[in-house]
Amino acid sequence: MTTTLTKTAPFRYDVVGSLLRPASLKAAHADLAAGKITAKQELAVQRKEIKRIVDEQVKLGLKAVTDGEFSRSWWHLDFLWGLTGVDKYDYHQSYKFKGDHTRTDNAELTGKVAYNPNHPFFEAFSYLQSLVPNGVLAKQTIPSPTMLFRDNRSDNWSKFYDTWDAYLADVAKAYHQTIEHFYELGCRYIQLDDTTWAFLISKLNDPQADHQTYERWATDAVTVINAVLADLPADLTVTTHICRGNFKSTYLFSGSYDVVAPYLGQLNYDGLFLEYDNQRAGGFEVLDQIWHQDQNKRIVLGLVTSKFPELEDPNALTARIQAASAKVPLTNLALSTQCGFASTEEGNQLTESQQWAKLKLVIDTAKSVWQDA
Repeated sequence: MTTTLTKTAPFRYDVVGSLLRPASLKAAHADLAAGKITAKQELAVQRKEIKRIVDEQVKLGLKAVTDGEFSRSWWHLDFLWGLTGVDKYDYHQSYKFKGDHTRTDNAELTGKVAYNPNHPFFEAFSYLQSLVPNGVLAKQTIPSPTMLFRDNRSDNWSKFYDTWDAYLADVAKAYHQTIEHFYELGCRYIQLDDTTWAFLISKLNDPQADHQTYERWATDAVTVINAVLADLPADLTVTTHICRGNFKSTYLFSGSYDVVAPYLGQLNYDGLFLEYDNQRAGGFEVLDQIWHQDQNKRIVLGLVTSKFPELEDPNALTARIQAASAKVPLTNLALSTQCGFASTEEGNQLTESQQWAKLKLVIDTAKSVWQDA
């Protein structure tokens, strides 16, 4: 099998997004919350640390770098709170990870959802863009629009909309305009992170669950995501990361991609980052189902775990990439960690030096597999 890729990203070795927050940034964030320092003082610490980790990513040789998500506390909520019509509230319930639980922050609808030209993520991206050298892309990460369907966040939709479809249309429009503005600021690589598909895997594999309801969720997700992606600039790469939950080295969901593969195959992304660091994700048998509907799509295999410090065997990684290439051509595959290192500011259970070692392993392995890496 051969195919021609029209875009360079996602790269043969790529970074998912979040990086471990240094102690200085955690302290500054806590001091800001306690009123001990000003927002300007916290921002100075944040930007100093962002520059440091951008420089480190460039030094490692990454072709796309992120700001580590240092300007936010949550991978998803900070972005959602920045949209018009969405506000912060205390859900009084935490996300129940395997062996741990999170803070109780959440988002709720307080009006019609709309694009916010003053979204704080725009300023954060502009700072990141100012740091990257020529030949390196500033990669922006935001949560998928499907995150506004989940965890009671859309409970109030009928207060502001006559129909559910009208609500979904506004969500798609707000996201589309947001991505267009990132492009205007110079962004050429954006990733939508999404735990919805892993949630649906858990539900569609549960014989007691209402499968009709969750199949409708999946259909709505495809509709909204593809509406977001429609008619974006041709030189903008948009990918997604299918996340199974990532908090202090724990997880939320398990199960093979097979039950959602027909839906994933319909998504008009340029690339999909799929978690495959352990047996919880199942095997590679479903990859061709996901890939075959759009053979320009690149599948990024998340084979290196970001949850634990032990380094994987490079030979074993190479063997797994070759196994995946039996389902998807090697030219359409790439390598990354299975997730970021700190989807929330708490971070996973490893050190920063171990984090860099993980990313170096991704780079070195990819260079040994692909001649164009």
